[in-house]
Amino acid sequence: MVQIRHLRKEYKDLVAVKNLCLDLEAGDIFGFIGPNGAGKTTTIKMLATLLIPTAGTAFVDGIDVVREPEKVRGIVGYMPDFFGVYDDIKVWEYLDFFAAAYRIPRDQRPQIIDDVLTLTDLTVKKDSYVESLSRGMKQRLCLAKTLVHDPKVLLLDEPASGLDPRARIEIKELLKELRAMGKTIIVSSHILPELADFCNKIGIIEKGELLVAGPVEEIVRQVREHHTLEIRIADDEPAAEPNAEAVEKAAGAPAGVAQSPDGTSPAEHAMRVLRGLEEIHNVRYVDHVLQADYAGPPNGEWRVLRALVSHDVRVLSFTTQATDLEDVFLKVTRGIVS
Repeated sequence: MVQIRHLRKEYKDLVAVKNLCLDLEAGDIFGFIGPNGAGKTTTIKMLATLLIPTAGTAFVDGIDVVREPEKVRGIVGYMPDFFGVYDDIKVWEYLDFFAAAYRIPRDQRPQIIDDVLTLTDLTVKKDSYVESLSRGMKQRLCLAKTLVHDPKVLLLDEPASGLDPRARIEIKELLKELRAMGKTIIVSSHILPELADFCNKIGIIEKGELLVAGPVEEIVRQVREHHTLEIRIADDEPAAEPNAEAVEKAAGAPAGVAQSPDGTSPAEHAMRVLRGLEEIHNVRYVDHVLQADYAGPPNGEWRVLRALVSHDVRVLSFTTQATDLEDVFLKVTRGIVS
């Protein structure tokens, strides 16, 4: 449904989007993740035919966005992150105006307007003036406007921007309904939990470069190969944090020594054991819990536990941190996953 190849956008000395490639199938819900200024809006505007790419190609349902922009606009619905509305007209008049702009016949507009108002739960506001709506209702009205011509692809730029928690939930539920209707959706956000529940694919963009893109499960699996272990041990002195000097001393001890050097705590001994393992990196002690980044083979964490036990570390619990989109974003942008 969407094919992008080596897309690039330059503004004089600024390269906003660099060599972006992406493929989406019909029915995909693609979460476009990145900080403000990363290139999300620029990419979406190029797909919406509002910006002309400097280089590269983009096709929506097989139609070139540069060569046939009018055709693309007929199958794409674009919702900006903030929009201006005509405050001195009623909700139904606002939608009728845009339906006319899409050349929808006059006799078909009333039913279409009723349908999109029902979908966006704005039927009771049909005869209200736009200026009387709350921010959340205006966002839903903008989405209703985006749907009047029944587009195949929705380009939603920060659809929950500036909304209160209840309005965010309402927008999220509405997007789930659109997914059930078979729409292909590209939705951008810098607030990651907004995307976690309903996207089947994600892409992470930073400084104009798409760092990673693909099914959520696949990307999370890659990150989990580099996840964090959390280990609680029986510490004879649980209130004492290991001091830096003792930790450095323990870290330099020869591998295979089961007993702690004089003056070191059980935590320091466990840290020394962990640092001697090739698949373990960045060992730290946080709030009486040992944490270590695991970069070994999948399902190989048991070897770490075996090493600790064989060195007489009294392990109380051995778990891995849950991985969510925030973990994915932080680890990808730190370069852990390529």
